[in-house]
Amino acid sequence: MRALLQSFTLLLMAVLLAACNFHLRGQAGMPFNTLYLDAANPATPFIKELRRALESNKVKLVDTAGQADVVLNIVFETPDKQILSLNSSGRVNEFQLFYRVSVRAYDLKRQDWIPAEEFVMHRDYRYDNNNVLAMEAEETLLYQSMRSDMVQQIVRRLSRAKPYPQPQ
Repeated sequence: MRALLQSFTLLLMAVLLAACNFHLRGQAGMPFNTLYLDAANPATPFIKELRRALESNKVKLVDTAGQADVVLNIVFETPDKQILSLNSSGRVNEFQLFYRVSVRAYDLKRQDWIPAEEFVMHRDYRYDNNNVLAMEAEETLLYQSMRSDMVQQIVRRLSRAKPYPQPQ
């Protein structure tokens, strides 16, 4: 009897979660079916990862803007690095890494779905001049992590996108 009650409770919870439109992150689906990815350099690791993420969200990527419900324009994608602090001998002690991506999404009527928007991520890390190879590897891993986070952030933003009303 107790097992039956537990099964019923689990079933009831699943039905209630589905009724309130609950979805796991990244599983909500997109408000469009086809997308054209407009990027200056389609061979960057960022664009490749973005393509995979969109396809895993069941978005069909098309070859021309005319075939797409929405065009996602990647205006630029730029990694950057700044010095945060120096030690007493004038050597770098800390860096701050930046990853910037500017995007815009619109439909064939040139109606914005995502107006021109810049996404920025940053990470700080301590630098050790005695372990240069390890520091380069850490920097590479931090950039990869920021790139993956940026892709997920853009996919989530696209999943909530809708056409903005045209100004009258």
